[in-house]
Amino acid sequence: MAAPGNVKIFIVDDSGYMRQVIRKHLENKGFEIVGEASDGLEAVEKYNEFKPDLVTMDISMKKMSGIEATQKIKALDPKAKIIVVSALGEAKFIKEAITAGATDFIIKPFDENRLISSIMNAINR
Repeated sequence: MAAPGNVKIFIVDDSGYMRQVIRKHLENKGFEIVGEASDGLEAVEKYNEFKPDLVTMDISMKKMSGIEATQKIKALDPKAKIIVVSALGEAKFIKEAITAGATDFIIKPFDENRLISSIMNAINR
């Protein structure tokens, strides 16, 4: 079982405030934040640079959606673990995210414990 301190996380969200909220929750639990991106294109470009254990990915972003970025990251690294964190909670978005390769889907606003348990489940798979 992985300990939070050994888990490197890459946060992708177009909202600086949301990245800050996710960072605060994760750092409080001992996770290491290796980087942030504000759109899907930047996420794909920086994925190999950061080599994260897990990515939190928003869906609705400029330049490239989180769904497309998830597909591209999974193409680069089939073992990538990506948790989509989005306010777009409709079934079609959840299905698209999982089909694209997301490990889980968390609807904003989210409960901190739901985020932590999703990350730990993904890491320990």
